[in-house]
Amino acid sequence: MKYHMARGGVRAWALALVLGALSIGPTSSRADADESRRQWVATWTASQQSPEPPFIGASPAQFSNQTIRQIVHVSMGGNRVRLRLSNEFGTTALRVGEVRIAQQLAGPSTVPGSDKAVTFGGRGSVTIPAGAPLLSDPIDMPVAPLSNMVVSLYLPDTVQANTFHSLGVQTTYVSSPGNFAAAVTPPVASTTTSWFFLSGLSVLADKQAGAVVAVGDSITDGYASTVDANRRWPNLLAARLQARADLRQVAVADHGISGNRTLNDFIGPNALARLDRDLAGSPGARWVILLEGINDIGIPGAFGLGSQQVSSDDIIAGHRQLIARAHERGVKIYGATLTPFEGTTIPGYYTAAGETKRQAVNAWIRGSGEFDAVIDFDRAVRDPANPGRMLAAYDSGDHLHPNDTGYQAMANAIDLKLFRSSEDN
Repeated sequence: MKYHMARGGVRAWALALVLGALSIGPTSSRADADESRRQWVATWTASQQSPEPPFIGASPAQFSNQTIRQIVHVSMGGNRVRLRLSNEFGTTALRVGEVRIAQQLAGPSTVPGSDKAVTFGGRGSVTIPAGAPLLSDPIDMPVAPLSNMVVSLYLPDTVQANTFHSLGVQTTYVSSPGNFAAAVTPPVASTTTSWFFLSGLSVLADKQAGAVVAVGDSITDGYASTVDANRRWPNLLAARLQARADLRQVAVADHGISGNRTLNDFIGPNALARLDRDLAGSPGARWVILLEGINDIGIPGAFGLGSQQVSSDDIIAGHRQLIARAHERGVKIYGATLTPFEGTTIPGYYTAAGETKRQAVNAWIRGSGEFDAVIDFDRAVRDPANPGRMLAAYDSGDHLHPNDTGYQAMANAIDLKLFRSSEDN
């Protein structure tokens, strides 16, 4: 009798378990099916760097019991987002007391009612280990394409900003003491044009969506473009893509670092050192546009770094390595020609020998067939009457960096067919 009662109990328990599974099964299946049709795609990025050399920049910024309100201009929109924070160059753990995201109204002010708390494993306050990035939980909120989002970080301790992005070309607002992460308009003690501890924003998108990762130096970073106007060439490329109904699922992730080089560190890790990290931190990456090499040519002479002089063959070898590593990840990589720099106002940066190196690198980019495609930025901005110089209408004034109009010319030089999915080709 006891045996039969036990067996009956087991049967009842098993039946209850099956019925319970049936009751939750369709919901779980729907969620799983939805996730299987979607993926995270980087819609905004900032490549992280350690503090600049003392002869280039000031000492690292320091924050103490303050809120940093940072503005990011997204490329592709979505209805679910997540943030990527970074302490990758920190030597000690970083405590973040609160993180919030909202839509920008104007300046440091957010659209009332748009503010959302950001959590990490369900926690609003988190400590990021030294050397580590940190990915947030998904956040349900609408993000319009080409819009500005506000990310607020409250830092309760005294910290040095050893992980940051120097050339934001975007105003960052630093509060007076206190936690103002949720405030519509925080009290602003100071402003800067760098980003701190913030490396990415991704949106949940369809499986056919993808990101263009722009790897480069100050010209990709938007040096000399209008602050807060989002006139970097990657922004302008994103605007062109969003204007096309068939390409609105293509995001643009800007991984330019001002002063960056292909082969040697200077400002930020060199391109060979950071490519894998930046691709891994750009979910949905399908294409790379590589514009690197002019600083390899010009910086040694400008800053007395004679031992770091490189040849055109050295730069080409570096590009070949970047091509191989992009292809290993299944990512297409497009080579961009180096833009003119004759007459630059940076002493020692331009030399006739350097121009010979630039021409040799450009000839290889155009003619080798080793890149998946070529984007001829040199042709887009050079003066036809004097090809070693930038066209005056595109020149910011230093004869090295384009102005807003020049960045538009660069964006216009990119064939949008390069970003069609394979089934559309």
